[in-house]
Amino acid sequence: MSEILNVKYNGSPCYNIVFDDSFDGLTGYISELGFENRKIAIITDTNVKPLYADELENIVKAISTRVIIHAIPAGEENKNLHEIEKIYKILIENKFDRHDLIIALGGGVVGDMAGYTAATYLRGIAFIQIPTTLLAQTDSSIGGKTGVDYEGYKNMVGAFYMPSLVYMNIKVLNTLSGEQFASGFAEVMKHGLIKDQDFYMWLIENMYEIEERDPETLIQMIKKSCDIKRQVVEKDPTEKGDRALLNFGHTIGHAIEKYKEFSLSHGECVALGAVAAAYISWKRQMLSMEEYYEIRDMFVPFGLPISVTEIDADEIISLMHSDKKADGKSIKFVLLKKVGKAVLDSTVTDDEARAAIKEITWSDDFE
Repeated sequence: MSEILNVKYNGSPCYNIVFDDSFDGLTGYISELGFENRKIAIITDTNVKPLYADELENIVKAISTRVIIHAIPAGEENKNLHEIEKIYKILIENKFDRHDLIIALGGGVVGDMAGYTAATYLRGIAFIQIPTTLLAQTDSSIGGKTGVDYEGYKNMVGAFYMPSLVYMNIKVLNTLSGEQFASGFAEVMKHGLIKDQDFYMWLIENMYEIEERDPETLIQMIKKSCDIKRQVVEKDPTEKGDRALLNFGHTIGHAIEKYKEFSLSHGECVALGAVAAAYISWKRQMLSMEEYYEIRDMFVPFGLPISVTEIDADEIISLMHSDKKADGKSIKFVLLKKVGKAVLDSTVTDDEARAAIKEITWSDDFE
């Protein structure tokens, strides 16, 4: 069933996104890229390693001179330079050079870390993304953003560095927990909200099939979500303009994520941030009240929160100002003119943000 989307960089073909239902086709793509008879380092984490690392190793060793596997401790708290140094050491000890290959096997944390390693080891070594979560398949594996957190600040150190290939085995989604699946779905919803009203409505219409993880429905959903992100990153590969629209829900979401010490999933925080951004859009009369409440309430059936307990609005605002997305004294927000039409805005005041945070703070009004 292998299908392909090509992603361009500065107008020229750069890499393919492959959609498949197994890992079997991977070796053909690796050979086409010129990495046959080279060393391969599979970078994964301690959650994914027992599920897929051995299977992947057995497949790629047929075309590789040597395959090594390194598992990062799972969890956002391990997305740091200390763990990157461990990968450097392994690559140096195994004499990896610029002609060898890194494979990122895992979710967004693994993809970001393996990509940053690839961008910086020997000033650049090729890498392939094999995303194993819905979040990584529909968002973080596409577009070349790599990086690590620094002292709790998310993705503060990083580089734009394009993969040589993104290879998606849709069947790996069967092993995701409900929370992980919902976390990824928040980014899928985001793509519809910012760029494609028809896709957003399709998601709602296919709610039950999505929740049941119907394979054909998931393929359609993931391909369309990837295509939306592809269009955005092709237009603005290094986030000088429209690519920042992909940060819808992330301004307040990232601050909540840090405030809660990553006890909430990324997708849960994005959903909360999206509700807050939609609330500001309503209060600015960009959305109607009915549109706001429909957007808010549609996160619920997909297992995503619309309120959160025990957060301090002033502390959230302080964290927003310290985020890398802040520009001097102003904070960059993504707001909605309507479903499918997002705009960048740097004029949101602290009072507006505080009201939005109050809106998503749990109360008895939420049923």
